[in-house]
Amino acid sequence: MIYTHKGKAKYISAFTAMMVVISVSMGTSKSLAFNAIFLKTLTSDTVPAKSKKLSNSLIIKKSTSPLLKKDTAKTNFIVVKDTTVMVSNTTLNDSLSKLYNKGNTPDTGIITQSQKIDSFDVKISKDSLSAPVVYHADDSMVLDVPTDKIILYGKKTSVKYEDNELIAPGITFDQRTSMVTAFFKKDSTGKVISAPAFKQKDMLTVSDSISFNMKTAKGLTKGTYTQQGEMYIYGEKMKKIDANVFYAYRARLTTCNLDTPHFAFISKKIKFINNKFAVTGPVHPEFEGIPIPLIIPFGIYPLSQGRHSGLIAPAFTANDQFGIALDGLGYYKVLSDNFDITARGTFYSYGGWTAQLAPRYYKRYHFRGDFVFDVQRTKFNFKGDPDFSVRNSFNIRWTHSSDSKARPGVTFSANVNAGSSKFNISTPNSPARNFQNILTSTINYSKVWKDFNMSMVANHSQNTNLNTINVTLPDLSFNLNTLYPFRKKESIGALKWYENIGVALNSNVKSLTNFSDDTSVNRNPIGIQAINNLQWGGIHNVPITLSLPAIGAFQVSPGVSYSERWYQQKLVQNWNETSKRVDSSVSKGFYSARQMAFSLGVSSRIFGMFGFGKNSHIKAIRHEIRPQLSASYTPDMNRRFYYDTQIDTTGRKNRYSVFSNNTIASPFGEGQFGGLSFSVDNILQMKVKDKNDTSAEATKKVTLLDGLSLGGSYNFLADSFQLTYLNISARTNLFEKLNITASATLDPYQNDSLGGRVNKLVWKDKILTLGRITGGNISISSQFQGGDSKKASDKKKKLSNSINPYTGIPLTEEQAEAAYISNNPAEFADFSIPWSVNFGYSLRIQSEFNRIRKAFGLALSSDINLSGTLTLSPKWQIGFNGIYNFTAKQLGLMSFSISREMHCWQMSINVTPVGRNRFFSLMISPKSALLRDIKVNRTRNFFDL
Repeated sequence: MIYTHKGKAKYISAFTAMMVVISVSMGTSKSLAFNAIFLKTLTSDTVPAKSKKLSNSLIIKKSTSPLLKKDTAKTNFIVVKDTTVMVSNTTLNDSLSKLYNKGNTPDTGIITQSQKIDSFDVKISKDSLSAPVVYHADDSMVLDVPTDKIILYGKKTSVKYEDNELIAPGITFDQRTSMVTAFFKKDSTGKVISAPAFKQKDMLTVSDSISFNMKTAKGLTKGTYTQQGEMYIYGEKMKKIDANVFYAYRARLTTCNLDTPHFAFISKKIKFINNKFAVTGPVHPEFEGIPIPLIIPFGIYPLSQGRHSGLIAPAFTANDQFGIALDGLGYYKVLSDNFDITARGTFYSYGGWTAQLAPRYYKRYHFRGDFVFDVQRTKFNFKGDPDFSVRNSFNIRWTHSSDSKARPGVTFSANVNAGSSKFNISTPNSPARNFQNILTSTINYSKVWKDFNMSMVANHSQNTNLNTINVTLPDLSFNLNTLYPFRKKESIGALKWYENIGVALNSNVKSLTNFSDDTSVNRNPIGIQAINNLQWGGIHNVPITLSLPAIGAFQVSPGVSYSERWYQQKLVQNWNETSKRVDSSVSKGFYSARQMAFSLGVSSRIFGMFGFGKNSHIKAIRHEIRPQLSASYTPDMNRRFYYDTQIDTTGRKNRYSVFSNNTIASPFGEGQFGGLSFSVDNILQMKVKDKNDTSAEATKKVTLLDGLSLGGSYNFLADSFQLTYLNISARTNLFEKLNITASATLDPYQNDSLGGRVNKLVWKDKILTLGRITGGNISISSQFQGGDSKKASDKKKKLSNSINPYTGIPLTEEQAEAAYISNNPAEFADFSIPWSVNFGYSLRIQSEFNRIRKAFGLALSSDINLSGTLTLSPKWQIGFNGIYNFTAKQLGLMSFSISREMHCWQMSINVTPVGRNRFFSLMISPKSALLRDIKVNRTRNFFDL
C-alpha cells in the first residue's frame, strides 16, 4: 500500500511545469517578435529574396531586455595571445549597433520588414577608414571594447595602414580617433633597447615617441632621426603635414652617421620637402658639439638623389706666377634626361683666367660621351718687366662610345685629347699634367657586312716639347673576307683540295699632314702648313691562300700574294758639284708600284718534359718549341725605281728609291728574293705541388717563360748581305707578380772603320755570338700590396665602371680623374690597404758609332717610376710618387702625401718639391659628395726648400 502511488508525483510535477511554460510563453508572445526577426536575419540565405510587404506593423514598447542593454558599469577586455588581426572599415561599436538595429527603430519601437538582404551588405560609417588596418603583436593584444582601443605588446609590434607602417615595442590604436601612439622601451639600467620606427613610402624615421593620425596622415614625433639621401637629420620635435612635407623644431643636419656627429648645421626651425630640399631660418655650424659664431641668415639644402642644376662653389688656391685664385667657380645645368652641361672658371689676382665648358650626353643602349673645352689666358711676370708675356692656349678632350646593340654591325668611338702645345705646361698646381708632353687622339667609324667591312679613322699625335702636330685624316680601310670561289653552294662529302683555295682583299688609303703651332719655328699659318705638308697614299693586298690538312706533326700552308701601293710624289737626289751638296727635286702626281710573292710555310710544335722524384716539390718542367719555316720567292719588279747618287766629296754613293720620301706607303724592296724565313719560339712551364690542396696528386702550373723568340730570313738570290737583321724578344710574368719584357735587333755582319757594313758574317771571327746589337729595350714592372687584393681589384673595377643609379649616366668625370687620383693619393686614400708598392724600370739601348775610337758603343737610357702608400695607423696614411732618370741624373715628377681619416671628414697634405711648379697644399673636406664644395684649402708655392 505504501508503494501503490509512487509514480504519480513525478508525472504530476512534469505536467504542472509544462503548463506553466505554455502559459508564460503565451503571455510573452509580443516580446518574442524581435527575437524571431533577429534569428531570421542571422540564418537567412545570402541571395536576396524578392521584396515582401507585411500586412500589419506591430507596435511594441522599447525593449528593456538586460541582454541587449549596454553595460556601462563594467569594463570588458578581450585578450588574444600572439596574433595578427585585420579590422574591417567599420568600428566594433558600429558593427554591434548595426546588427542590433537591423530593421529596428528603437526610438519609435516600430519594426518593419521590406526586403531580405545579404548579411554581408553592411553600410560603411562616415568616420570609417579608407583601407584595412593590419596589426601584429609578438606577445599579446589587448582589445578594450568600451573605449575602442587596441593595445599591442611585444618586442616587435607593427601597424600597417595603406603605405604607412609603424614598428615599435608597444603600440596603442584608438579606433574612435584613428590615432596611433608608440613609445620607446628601456631596460632595467635605463638604456633604450627599442625605439619606434615609422615608414611611409621611401621615408623612414626613428623617434622616442610617435603620434600619428591615420585619416589625416598628420603626426607629431619627439627625438626623431631620419635620413634624406646623404643627409642625416635630427629634430627635438617634428610635425608631419602630409607624405612629403614635415617641419622640425631645434634640428640639426649633417652627413656624419653617428648619434653624436662630429659636425652639424643647427637651426631652430626647418621645413623639409621629402627627397627634394630643406629650408632653414638662421643657421650656424657646430663642430664636436661646440657652436661656431658664424650665423647664416637662411639655408637651402638639396636632398634630391637625382641630378639638379645649381652653383658650383670655388676653392681658394695660390700660385707664385698667377697669384691668389678663385678656382673652379661654376654652374651645373641639367638640360634634359640625356644631356647636361658644366661651366667653370678660375680667376687669378695677377690678371690671368681660365674657362671650361663641359657638356655630357647619354642615351641608354645607344651612346654616351662627354666633351671638355678649356681656354687659358695666363700672364707671366708683371706688365712693364722685360720678360712680361701673355700666353693664350686651349685644350679639347672628347670621349664617345656607341652601344653595339643600337645598330648591330656599326660602331663609332672617339677619344680626343688635343690643344695648344703650351697648355699643359701652363696649368698651375698640376705636376702630372706639366710633365705630359704627348697628346694623342683617335676617332673611328666602322661598319660590318656579311662578307666585307669598312672602317674610317682619324688620328692625331702631338709632341708639346717639339711643338709638332701630326694629323691623319682620313684613314680608310676596306677588307673583303676570304672567299672560296671553287666551292659549291651545297657541298656533299669531303672538300677537294682546290675547293680550299681562298681569295681576300685588304685595302688602306689615307692622307696625313703635319704643322707647328709655334710661330717662332714656322711663321706660316697653320692652314698653309697643313696644305704644304699634305701627303696621301694607298696600300692594297690580295692574299691567295690554300688550307691543307696537317701532314703528321707538320702544318703546311702555301700562299700567293699581290700588293700594290699608290704614291703622291717622287723624290730624286743629285750631287751638285758646284755647291758640293745634294740637291733634291720633287715631282707630284699619281704613281704606283706593284709586287708579287709566293710562299710555302711549314710549322710544328715540339714538346719535351723533364720529371723529378715523387717527394720533390717540383714535379716536372715542360719545354715547348714552336718552329716556323717559310720558303718564298719575290721577283724583282721595282728595280727601275732605284738609283745611285753621290753623297759627299769622297765620292761615296748611296742607293735610294724615288718613293723614299713617302711616309704613308714605304717603297718595295729592290731586287728579287728567293730564300727562307725562319722563327722559333720557346715556352717554359713547371708543375709544382699545390700547397693549397691537401690531396696527394694536386699540382699547379707555373709559367717560367711566356716566350723567347728569334727570327730572321736568308735570301739566296741576293749578291750580298743575304742574311737580314735578327730579331730577338723575351717575355715572362714570374710568380704572377714580376712582368719582364725585352727585345733587341741584331746585325749579323761586320763593320768597317767608318761604321759601314761589310759583307762578312760575325761568326767568322766570333762563333759564340748572334751579332751586334743595334737597339733594344728592357722593361720590368710589378705591384705589391697588403690586405685583400681581391677586394682592392673589385673596388678599382667598380670605380672604372661606376654609373649613376638615378640617371644611368656613367660617372665619366670620376673616370677622367683616375690619373689625378693616382698622382694625388692623399685625397683618395684607401685606409683598408695597409701598404702598397708599385714600381717600373725601363732600360733603352741604342748602338752609336764613335768616329774617334772607330768602334760602336751602346748608349744607355734608363729611368724608374716608384709609387706606394703606407698606413701608419687606422687613421694615418703616407704616400709617395716619383720618377728618376738615371741617364740625366735628375728627378722628374715627385710628390709626397699625408692623409688623415676623420670619419666623415678627410684631411690631405700634398707636397711637390721638384718640377716647374713646386708647391704644397693642405685640404680638409667632407667625404660626402653632397658637401664636397665645403672645404678648407691652403696652397703655397716655394722655390727653395
